Amino acid sequence: MLWREKLSLYLDLIRWSRPAGWLLLLWPTLGALWVAAGGFPGWHLLVVFVIGTILMRSAGCCINDVADREFDRHVKRTAQRPVTSGALPVPEALAVGAVLALLAFALVLSTNWLTIALSFAALAVTLIYPYSKRFVSMPQSVLGVAFSMGIPMAFAAVQGTVPALAWALMVGNLCWVLAYDTEYAMVDRDDDLKIGIKTSAITLGNADVPVVLACYLAFLAIWTLALMQQAQSALFYIAVLVTLGQVGWHWTLIRGRTRDGCFKAFRLNHWLGFTVFAGLALAYATR
Repeated sequence: MLWREKLSLYLDLIRWSRPAGWLLLLWPTLGALWVAAGGFPGWHLLVVFVIGTILMRSAGCCINDVADREFDRHVKRTAQRPVTSGALPVPEALAVGAVLALLAFALVLSTNWLTIALSFAALAVTLIYPYSKRFVSMPQSVLGVAFSMGIPMAFAAVQGTVPALAWALMVGNLCWVLAYDTEYAMVDRDDDLKIGIKTSAITLGNADVPVVLACYLAFLAIWTLALMQQAQSALFYIAVLVTLGQVGWHWTLIRGRTRDGCFKAFRLNHWLGFTVFAGLALAYATR
């Protein structure tokens, strides 16, 4: 196989052409980094967390595709993924994931012992998540933990400790993950019912749309209340209002429970995260 073809398979494996996944990880992590540092955290930590986020999201895709390859064959949206289709052998996909995770760990080694320790916890949850779909009625909650680990790591890297504020922001972010990953699960609900895996969309049934909206609102409420002392600027509250408007838009997309509407809502979630982060960054910049 030509090296260009192999590279194309690797890029497809890590969803390189679909950056929404790592952006969903990045914005809350950067938000936590700004809060922990009281503003711009410095170039070293910015590079560590931006590149580390991309690398770990990519490694997670490799693990997920290997774990779900038998299920993915029966889902319209995932049947042509490289591992599922057989274009990429399982050992090779795992090797790619291992290299990416090791590169991310090399970046973490430039921080401190607490951040390094938390990185092992983050890796453990990343490994557990793909298999939680077999046993947990709402595996999105496990993903929520995995996608929120950058928050305590950011505080640990800046302050050398993880204060109560970090855990509050993590809980709020978990609510956001439940919202957008339930939208994602709503896309594949029919296929998932046939193959017997568990998702929040299946567990919630007709309560899916109200619960998604409740999770969005819980995310915004927790972050707004937790950051009242830190983000003392009208710009932050304007960003929250803009985010509320996006939540309303998402409701119009998912209320019909169509595949296209739910998938569009999921893909646009990174703008919601960006809006909150931008409000925070501007609040600190104009103090």
